[in-house]
Amino acid sequence: MRTPHPPHPSTFSIVALDPATGELGITVQSKFLAVGSAVPWAKAGVGAIATQSYANTAYGPDGLALLAQGNSAQETIEKLTAADAGRDLRQVGIVSARGDAATFTGAKCHEWAGGRTGEHYAAQGNILVSEATVNAMADTFEQTSGTLAERLLAALAAGQAAGGDKRGQQSASLLVVKEKGGYGGFNDVSIDLRVDDHPTPIEELHRLYELHLLYFGKSTPQDLVPVTADVARELQTVLAKLGLYRGDISGDYDDATRAALWDFCGIENLEERWRDDAKIDPEVLAFVRGKG
Repeated sequence: MRTPHPPHPSTFSIVALDPATGELGITVQSKFLAVGSAVPWAKAGVGAIATQSYANTAYGPDGLALLAQGNSAQETIEKLTAADAGRDLRQVGIVSARGDAATFTGAKCHEWAGGRTGEHYAAQGNILVSEATVNAMADTFEQTSGTLAERLLAALAAGQAAGGDKRGQQSASLLVVKEKGGYGGFNDVSIDLRVDDHPTPIEELHRLYELHLLYFGKSTPQDLVPVTADVARELQTVLAKLGLYRGDISGDYDDATRAALWDFCGIENLEERWRDDAKIDPEVLAFVRGKG
């Protein structure tokens, strides 16, 4: 039997820009399987889009194309919905790389449904317990400091605490883009984390984000640890135990020790934290010590 409408990611989300870094991002939660596969769309230097409620996923690529042509967030929404016979069932939030934001909620979206915009963000949701979810997301984003990802995650958690999707929880995702912000600087996808099916997806998304920071985060110069003779001996001892170092436990941070540490970073997926000087990332050092 055919259903009258396609599956609908009825959910709550927030799209935003960090003007200081140029990062654009979306975070979303829903009682819907793998919401990250349908709702979030973003392109560095262009904008970010959340398309939901009987989601027309064409709003993602088509909306980004309209933004790239110079349309504002509001103009983009107007053009997308004008061409869509099912617009009364749709909900969409957009922020451009210039920082203007807009949100749209179709007249036939399931209650409670609505959105709110502010400086550099748009928050929206449908099938919510109440409008408190959207207001909590917006207020928290405005009042929270930190990276764009941290502010988005804080907003999402606040939305859930305020009621969230009245049907419950199932999946969540976080997408952040920045020019050359991806792995090795080869693409623009800085963060792309998805929890496809979980009883507490927002908490799980936070856990994955902490792992992301471990493997792909960057230490500040003041956090770096000089590789003194004592630290070098620690490294040599543990790396020898792991079968990666075969030299003397001399305390010299020589080529053999560096090569063994490089191999360790590659095995443990810590290569983004590798340094080629006489200092070591504290997360790498802690990881090595954990293997001792």
